[in-house]
Amino acid sequence: MSKISIATIILFFFYTALYSQVPATDSVLRLEEAVVKGYLSVQPLLQTPTSVGVIGPSMLGNQADVTLLPALNSLPGVRMEERSPGSFRLSIRGSLLRSPFGVRNVKVYMDEFPLTDASGNTYLNLLDTRAINRMEVLKGPDGSLFGANSGGVVLIDPVGNGRDSVGVDLGLSGGSYGMFHQNASVQLLGKKSQFNLDQAYLRSDGYRENSATRRHYIQASEQWNYNMNNSVRLFAFYADQQYETPGGLNEQQYAEDPRQARQAAGPNPGAVEQQAGIFNKTLYGGVSHRARLGSRLRHVVSVFGSLTDFENPFITNYEERDERNFGGRTYLEYLPGRTLGNTVDWKWHLGMEWQRSRHEIYNYDNDGNATRGALQAADEFKTNNHFYFTNLRADLFDRLTMEAAISLNFYKYHFETTFPESTTGESDFSPEWMPRVSLSYLLSPGFAWRASFSRGYSPPTTAEIRPSNITINTELQAETGWNHETGFRYTGRNNRLQIDASLYYYKMKEAIVRRLDEGGAEFFTNAGGTDQLGFESMVSYWLVEPTNIGFLQGLRASTAYTHSQFKFRDYLQDTEDYSGNRLTGVPRNVLVTNLEVSLPHSISLTAQHNFTDRIPLNDANLVYADSYHLVQAQLKWSTTINKHHSLELYAGVDNLLNQQYSLGNDINAFGNRFFNAAPLRNYFIGANFGL
Repeated sequence: MSKISIATIILFFFYTALYSQVPATDSVLRLEEAVVKGYLSVQPLLQTPTSVGVIGPSMLGNQADVTLLPALNSLPGVRMEERSPGSFRLSIRGSLLRSPFGVRNVKVYMDEFPLTDASGNTYLNLLDTRAINRMEVLKGPDGSLFGANSGGVVLIDPVGNGRDSVGVDLGLSGGSYGMFHQNASVQLLGKKSQFNLDQAYLRSDGYRENSATRRHYIQASEQWNYNMNNSVRLFAFYADQQYETPGGLNEQQYAEDPRQARQAAGPNPGAVEQQAGIFNKTLYGGVSHRARLGSRLRHVVSVFGSLTDFENPFITNYEERDERNFGGRTYLEYLPGRTLGNTVDWKWHLGMEWQRSRHEIYNYDNDGNATRGALQAADEFKTNNHFYFTNLRADLFDRLTMEAAISLNFYKYHFETTFPESTTGESDFSPEWMPRVSLSYLLSPGFAWRASFSRGYSPPTTAEIRPSNITINTELQAETGWNHETGFRYTGRNNRLQIDASLYYYKMKEAIVRRLDEGGAEFFTNAGGTDQLGFESMVSYWLVEPTNIGFLQGLRASTAYTHSQFKFRDYLQDTEDYSGNRLTGVPRNVLVTNLEVSLPHSISLTAQHNFTDRIPLNDANLVYADSYHLVQAQLKWSTTINKHHSLELYAGVDNLLNQQYSLGNDINAFGNRFFNAAPLRNYFIGANFGL
């Protein structure tokens, strides 16, 4: 019998044994209704006409505080991978195909400010988990408000937003393989202002050779409400991160010693000898202004920018990048209120976003021990990316919600090569419309059906046009496609039972895929297209509703299921025809089950089981990563020492079943070096103190 079946039976017996213990109604605590903030205004999740995943503070607090991975992977359709500590990848509905590390093809915002630069790259791994309060994932192409993407949008709410008290928080945690995480935060409240300062330090020796990581992080924000209708918000962070990259192993090396780093092969030395790694120092800042212009009109404007000093000693070269990015975003919101005899409530947005980046890229020989040698190549890239958007939302008769939105996207880049020879070039992509039409109909007070139709568009990033093989590919085209989707949401009485399911079909043209040359350097090419048929569902049920009496004071089980029937279409690579093959790097089935138990004296137990199906590792579908079962658990105790002090202690285990698995595979790897082994069973313990 499979482990999934066993888990299902155990859950069933939990339910039958405990159903009779449901406390009296007057002791049950009211469960909050989920809301979505991402579409420029707050709306109930039940009636939101698109697919959205929400990660709240409690979900973030139920996981180890050094990574977002378990929380994000608990959302259907979302997959976060870790090649080594600090090296993360994020995929929404298969967009991982073109991301060796980092985040591409997904637009990421922190509050009002885009973290994704003008070229389409996002350093999500720079953020500390304790600096994040809440996340929303808008799944599928959603460029109507947020610009070019075909994967989706991630909206991050930083810590401090919404707090209404003065306080100091301190946290310490440690674990296996030398993991240590320290964080501190301060919040000050003035008569018209709020200031937050968050600091964190993270280090780990890593499970494998050459996989240590270190990160210093500091984040500051302030909001000044200088009158009743207007406010100014400032936000900034600085991250100094370095992590070693052990490199991929072939199947034999992975079986013999999964902890080893990439070994020397042919003319190429190994990862340890070259001290392969990433060094990233980034300063990011932004200022936004919100103003109410009368009772029905609101205006938001923000300006932002970032500076990045990036170094990557690699097997075959030593790359340095100096990245500068700046831009602005503004929109008007018109709120006429309820009209037509109080039967229609509608709102309208009109705005634009503009970004410009400049990347100076230098590649040198890596003479060993991360020593910079002779210059191989030098290029400068300038990227300009801007779009205009408008969105109309109407709620009719408190039942039908309709949204119509569209954006016009502009993208171009210019490059200048100064070594080994002087050349210039540019590419100005044609303006692209990205429409979205969606609706939701409330069939009953707790049951809503939804449907949407949208277009995806995602131009290549600078790192794809000028990848690590140091060859500029001006022929690389943007991905485009149309997404058709339908689904439903159900919320039971007191929000005890929640169901969310969606079925979608995304037909993409000019899919960008990653390949590696004989030296292990990457390059990218267009692969014709893909047919992406998928099903996602999430079910959450309080077997015992939250209460403040008795022994069992709450028991909730939730499951997230993802089925991805993704295939290549019209994909010819040299003489090979990969049409009809499964999409590389995408598991067909993923099932994540979470269990939350609340006990007296503020003791809680959380557990997560993740089943991931086998994964094709090359476009030919000749090699697959094995399926795996990953189990994590955490025990937490919280107490209030006195009126002003609180203490939280927790301990947990990761990979409880001691599975050998690869959490971040190198797809289409030369020499079949696909595998990056994840840690075996490991432990963590920590404490948080609040004043």
